[in-house]
Amino acid sequence: MRVSGSSGPESSLAAQEEELRATSTGEVLKVVKDRGSGLRENRPGLNRVLAMVSDGSVSVVRVTHEDRLARLCVGWLKRLFAVYGVTLEVLHPKKSGGRDELLEDLVSLVTPFAGGCTGCAVRRRGSGCWR
Repeated sequence: MRVSGSSGPESSLAAQEEELRATSTGEVLKVVKDRGSGLRENRPGLNRVLAMVSDGSVSVVRVTHEDRLARLCVGWLKRLFAVYGVTLEVLHPKKSGGRDELLEDLVSLVTPFAGGCTGCAVRRRGSGCWR
């Protein structure tokens, strides 16, 4: 679960957790919470999830919406999870088509330029940033 912004993050986290627990058919091993932008790749909660996936301690990762896991590259995370035999369950999958899909595509194109170095391939000289 992840929240961004400053308006009522605790209630949002609590609501997400309540919904995930209420719809779970298996044992809930751990609830991982993050606060902050889903564009950040180095979030403590995401790192904990990735560690649990890679060490085999979970078989399913559940989120209310894909963007609660990450804003970008969710497809890559699904592939990584699959390598470890882990399923990503999304309670409310996004709907494709129309204005929402167009807006999402536009945001995906603009985000790397506005947000700095997210998933770029050329290293800048003298910095730790891959671009």
